[in-house]
Amino acid sequence: MSPDGICSVIATHEVELLPTSPTFLNLLLMSEAYRRYDLESLRIISYGTEPMPASTLSKLQVLFPQVRLKQTYGLIELGVLRSESRSNDSLWVKIGGEGFQTRVVDGMLQIKARSAMLGYLNAPSPFTEDGWFITGDSVEVDGDYIRVLGRKSEMINVGGEKVYPVEIESVIQEMDNVLEVTVYGEKNRVLGNIVCANVRLIADEDREVFARRLRKQCRARLPDYKVPVKVTIADERQHSSRFKKTRTAE
Repeated sequence: MSPDGICSVIATHEVELLPTSPTFLNLLLMSEAYRRYDLESLRIISYGTEPMPASTLSKLQVLFPQVRLKQTYGLIELGVLRSESRSNDSLWVKIGGEGFQTRVVDGMLQIKARSAMLGYLNAPSPFTEDGWFITGDSVEVDGDYIRVLGRKSEMINVGGEKVYPVEIESVIQEMDNVLEVTVYGEKNRVLGNIVCANVRLIADEDREVFARRLRKQCRARLPDYKVPVKVTIADERQHSSRFKKTRTAE
């Protein structure tokens, strides 16, 4: 369903809770569908399944001041954990609850749960020897709170520097005329990898002009090694039917 379709349902049935993904919320903002419907009934927007770009969260807070923005965390292998966002505008979240324990080992989140699955069929076990599930999510820790940086498998190693796509995507999504962007790594003989950006525009724009604008935007906000070397403009959507970003490198 499109952002207009979701907004129509909210307005018609006075929906109070919208559980969704950061990708959908970004499309909602870009489409401006929220302007065409009465969404005053909304009380909570919960988001999960992928990291939230800081720029998207900031825009949501301004546009929906009456709505609580709640980050969630769950895995099909374990279930959904209780979560508590530090604040509406914060990407830091506290997770756990009855039946769950969490720990961070070498920067990666691990969870022990009473309801955990036994394992995968004909595949290596995702559990440590002492029963902790290795989530694959790289995180930062601040007291009882964590901030999800992204999947370790999506991390781009540029000359030994760790780069997580969502940070760069957040900066690019602040630009005019950007509908969607997916950042990924591409092999490079000198640096190991380079940063690439695949962008879907709202309206046609000269590729070279746009690429220069994009790099100028990124250089003003990010270290040089995080600035995309390769910029591609594509017409196809960059999300699945469930509004989760697809990260397939070119």
